[in-house]
Amino acid sequence: MQAAAMSARPAPLEILQHVFGYRDFRGMQTDIVQHVTEGGDALVLMPTGGGKSLCYQIPALARPGCAVVVSPLIALMQDQVDALRQLGVSAAFLNSTLSQEESREVAQAFVNGDLQLLYAAPERLVTPSFMSLLQQAQIALFAIDEAHCVSQWGHDFRPEYLGLSVLAEQFPGVPRIALTATADHATREEIVTRLALQNARQFITSFDRPNITYTIVEKKNARDQLLTLLRREHEGDAGIVYCLSRKKVEETAAWLREREIKALPYHAGLDASTRARHQQLFLREEGVVMVATIAFGMGIDKPDVRFVAHLDLPKSIENYYQETGRAGRDGQPATAWMAYGLNDVVLLAEMIEQGNSGDIQKQVERRKLDAMLGLCEATDCRRQALLGYFGEHIAPCGNCDNCLNPPQLTDVSESARKALSCVFRTGNRFGVGHLVDVLRGKLNDKVKSWQHDKTSTFGIGQDIDEPTWRAIYRQLLAKGALQVSGDGHGGLALGDAARPILRGEAPLYLRARTEKFKVRERDSSEFLEPEDKQLWAALRRKRKELADTQNVPAYVIFADATLKEMVRLRPADRYEMARISGVGDRKLEKYADDFLAVIAERG
Repeated sequence: MQAAAMSARPAPLEILQHVFGYRDFRGMQTDIVQHVTEGGDALVLMPTGGGKSLCYQIPALARPGCAVVVSPLIALMQDQVDALRQLGVSAAFLNSTLSQEESREVAQAFVNGDLQLLYAAPERLVTPSFMSLLQQAQIALFAIDEAHCVSQWGHDFRPEYLGLSVLAEQFPGVPRIALTATADHATREEIVTRLALQNARQFITSFDRPNITYTIVEKKNARDQLLTLLRREHEGDAGIVYCLSRKKVEETAAWLREREIKALPYHAGLDASTRARHQQLFLREEGVVMVATIAFGMGIDKPDVRFVAHLDLPKSIENYYQETGRAGRDGQPATAWMAYGLNDVVLLAEMIEQGNSGDIQKQVERRKLDAMLGLCEATDCRRQALLGYFGEHIAPCGNCDNCLNPPQLTDVSESARKALSCVFRTGNRFGVGHLVDVLRGKLNDKVKSWQHDKTSTFGIGQDIDEPTWRAIYRQLLAKGALQVSGDGHGGLALGDAARPILRGEAPLYLRARTEKFKVRERDSSEFLEPEDKQLWAALRRKRKELADTQNVPAYVIFADATLKEMVRLRPADRYEMARISGVGDRKLEKYADDFLAVIAERG
C-alpha cells in the first residue's frame, strides 16, 4: 500500500525543480534525499548554508504523510514556515506564540492530513499530549535539526533534546534524520547514542565555507578596529557582532549608533518583546547590525549576512564555527572577523575553573579553549587549522588573513624563557600585568609590597614594550607552557610545555603583521555597468515592497542570488523567468509579472 502511494508522488528531483526552483542537487544532497525518501535513517553533518533543510524538506514532500521537524527556536520555525508557504507548501508550527484556538486548528490540520511539514520544539514534542497527537496522524519522517544540542560535551547542550530517543521507541517504522553543522567526533558519537541512530547512515560533508574570509587580529582598541572594518569593507551591510557580556552588547550597540550605523542590541536580559522586535528588524530591514551575546543566532535563516565579528574570544572552535557560519549563507563573499587579547583567554579559563561543572567536563572545556587559542595564534592557514579540528584536511585556502597577508615571524625564544622564569620566580600566581611590570622594572606599590624588585627577573625585559610581552605570554598560553592558575585573580602558572622552552629545546616565534583591508564601494553588488546597478536596485525595491505587503523578510520572496541572475540574464517572459535559479512554479505564478515588468522598464 505504501509502495503504491510512494510511486504516485513526485520524484525528489521534480520537487527540487518545480517547488524550490533549483535545477540540480548539490554535493551529497542527492544521496541523502534518496536514502531518507526510501525510509532510511540518517545523520547529516553539513555546514550552515550547505542546504541542510532541503535534505528533509524534499523527502517530506516525496513521502506520504506529514514530516515533523524538531527545531529549538521559535524564530527558526517562523522563518522556515514563511519560506515554505511562499513555495506553496502546506507548513505550520506549534509553539508558545500561538493562541489555544490557533494551536487546536494546527493540530486538527495535522491529524486530518492537511499539512506536509509541522515544526515543533523538543520540549513540546515529548509531552504526553503531543505524543498522543503523533499517534493519530500519518508521519512521513522525523527531522531533528541542530542535533548537536543533544550532546552534554558539546557547545550548546539542551536537556530537552535527551527525550527525543522516544521517537525511535514509539515510531520504529518512521525514518529519522538528525542534522547539524557543528560536531566533532565525540559529539557525533553522542548524537548517535542519545538519538538511537546506531543503524543510521552517516553523511559527513566538507565543513569548508570557501566564501568566508577568516581574519583574527590582536585586540588593541576593539571598537575602533571594528569600525574600521565596517567603514572599509562592509558599509551598509547586514552583520552580527558578538560580545561576551550583556553590558558590552548594550555599550557597543550604542557606540555604533552614535557613528550612524544601524545597530541593535540582543541578549537574554532584554524583555521578550524587545528581543522579538529587534530580531524582526534584523531579518526584514536592510543593513542592520545586530550586536549580541550568543543568545542570538541559532537557526537564523537570513542568507545575506555579510559579516560576523567577534569582539571577545568564543569558548570553543564549535562555537566559533557555528557563529561565523551565519555569514554568507547565500554563497556570496562574507567576512568572519575577530579581535582577541590575552585577557579574553584568562577570563574564559577562570570561568571554566570556577564553574559548577565536574572535573571531566572542565577538562573537556579546557581542551576546547586550548584549541580555540591555537586557532587564534596560528601562523599558517586558518582554514586548515579550523577544518583540521573537525578531522578534515585541505591545502592552504588562499582566503584567510594568514594566506592573504602572511605574518613575519620573529624568534623570541630568549624572551620567552625570561617570561617563564618571571612566572616561576614570582610564585606561579600573578597575572600578566604584574609580570610585565616586573620584567620591565616598574617599581610600583604592588611590586614593592611583594618584594619582586628583589627577584632575578626584575628589569630584565626593559628593552621590550608591554604589547610585545603580552603577545609572548599569549603564545606561551597557546603552546601549553603556561596555564591559568584558577585562583580567580587571573594568575598564571607554568604548564607542561614550559620545560623544553626553558631548556632551549623548543623555539617560540612571534607573529608581526599589520591589518590590511579591502576598500569597497558602497554598492555591495558586483555589477560594474550603471544600467546593471540600476536594475539591481530596482529589483531589490520591488522585492522589499512585496515583502512588506506580506509582512515577511525580503529574502523569503527571492534570495539575492536569484535577483542577480535576473540582472545578468534579463528574462523577457515567464518561460525565461522559469529558468532562473530559485524560481519554482509557485513563485513564478505569484511574482513573475511583477519582476518582468521591472526588467522591461529598464530595457
